[in-house]
Order: sequence, then structure tokens, then C-alpha cells
Amino acid sequence: MPSIATLTMNPALDIASTTARIIPGEKLRCTVPRYDPGGGGINVARAIHKLGGEAIAMFPAGGPMGELIKQLLHAENVICRPVPIAGLTRESFTIDEQQTGRQFRFVMPGPSLSADDADRCLDELASLSSRPEYVVMSGSLAPGMTSAFSGRVAERTRRLGARLILDSSGAALRNIARGDVYLLKPNLKELRELLGREIVGPLREEEAARELIARRIAEIVVISLGRAGAILSTEEGCWRFNAPIVPVASTVGAGDSMVAGIVFGLTRGETIVDAVRYGMAAGAAALMLPGTELCQRNDTERLFAKIAPPAPCG
Repeated sequence: MPSIATLTMNPALDIASTTARIIPGEKLRCTVPRYDPGGGGINVARAIHKLGGEAIAMFPAGGPMGELIKQLLHAENVICRPVPIAGLTRESFTIDEQQTGRQFRFVMPGPSLSADDADRCLDELASLSSRPEYVVMSGSLAPGMTSAFSGRVAERTRRLGARLILDSSGAALRNIARGDVYLLKPNLKELRELLGREIVGPLREEEAARELIARRIAEIVVISLGRAGAILSTEEGCWRFNAPIVPVASTVGAGDSMVAGIVFGLTRGETIVDAVRYGMAAGAAALMLPGTELCQRNDTERLFAKIAPPAPCG
């Protein structure tokens, strides 16, 4: 059984295509679509597999789209445990405009999950026969779910003797208790949501990272800053990383690839500093690929070798 389990509470069938130009009111002729299983934790599990590791992906699945996600994961040899639900799993669409290079992303809300649906997903996590080292909860909560769910995931993770890695937003962030999370990976928007204030400039970013550690929101905080790099904060210190410069084909899946690189790096014995460097390499590798494609191992290893050690925060 893999040492990493992922939980995705609002998965999606990701559909990617291109068209010459987006023109309102016109019938837009698109290229043959690409279909990928999507949603934060599912993408993390897929990216870990592409990097040479293994993870088990758990998620609620309903209707034809839920079944297709399961089939696509099996085709990629990614271990999965779908939890059947009555609602219909959502779709999301990414359309690249060929004439301008612009990308348009359309994300549906997803089905409402009942309390029973949520309980069965937690039971699936608790039933793992081999205890994982890490549980990654990534992506948004489905409609109808309460902010208490993230705390319940943390409780089940503790019972498993595992460490919780959280990459989410909105309700999933609002119920984080002290000691619940091992590693938290917000972007700037999610950081503002969590702290309830604007965060502008490097100094404020670093102060916010240190504040989360001081408040014991998580043992480790990694703030992803896009092209500006990332900040790592622990009780031992705070560091700023520069992002590698790569040609950007698509931003879809870059954050999930970054999480995958970090947790995979930890399972193979990297220090947290080098695990973050590896995560940044995986995120950058995803940026280089079109549509909904995730990081590739060769690109990730090449970029990892080029990323310089971080500098201490000011």
C-alpha cells in the first residue's frame, strides 16, 4: 500500500481543448478534447505517480463522469478508491485561444454531498489496511459540506498515525485547529482568506508565514507565490525561494504538482528545504505542458538541479 493517501471531496472530469478565437455569441469550433481525472487530491496522486512514486486517491464519485474518472485513473495505474454517491460528479473545461495564447477555465460547482456521503469518505480513509505516512487533503469542499469537515479529516489522520497536508480554500481553511495540520500550502489569496486581511509585499508575506507558525496553525507553512517563488516557514526559520523561469503553456495543475513534489520528496527522505525545492520544480514542470497535463519526471529532475538553495527571510 502506498505511503501517501489523497482525499478529494469535489473531483472533476477535466476537459481541455483549443479554439482559434473566443468570440461571444459565435459557434466555436474546438479541437478534439483531452479528458483527465481532476480535482486537487486526484491530481496530486497522479503527479506522484508520474514522479515515480505511488499514492492512493480517495474521492466521492457519481454518474458517468465519476465512472470515467475511475477508468482514467486505472488507465494511468493510479490506485483509487471511489466512494459512490447519488449526485453527478462535475466537469471542468479549459479552452486555449490559439490566436492570443490566452487560457479560459470554466469550473462547475459540483454535486452537493450529504452528511452520509462525507461520513463514508472518512470511513474509506479510516479503513486503509496499511497506514500511510501522509494524508493529502487537496481541493475545495463540495457544496453542502461544512467547515467542520477538515477537522474531522485531521482526527482520522491522527488515528492513522499519519501527517496531514492541506491545500485548500474557503470553508476547509476556516476550521483549522492548532495541531491539526503538518504542512499547509496556501497561495496568497488563500492566505488572505485565512488571516482575514490584505497581504501586500515581501515583508508582509514573510510576517504572515511566521504568524501561522507562531499560532501553531501548522508545523510547516509553504506559501506559493507563482512566478515570485515560494516562502517556507517552520519553527526553525523562514526562507524564500526563487522560482525557475520556464515557458508557460498552461497553469492548470501546477499547484497540485507542487504539492505532489513536496510530499514525494519527504517520503524519499529529502529535508523540508529540498522537498520544497523539488515541489517547485514539479510545479514549474507542469507549467511547461499544455492543457491539463501534469508534471513529467524528467523535466522535474532537470529543474530541481537548477533551483538554488533559498535565502533566509529578511
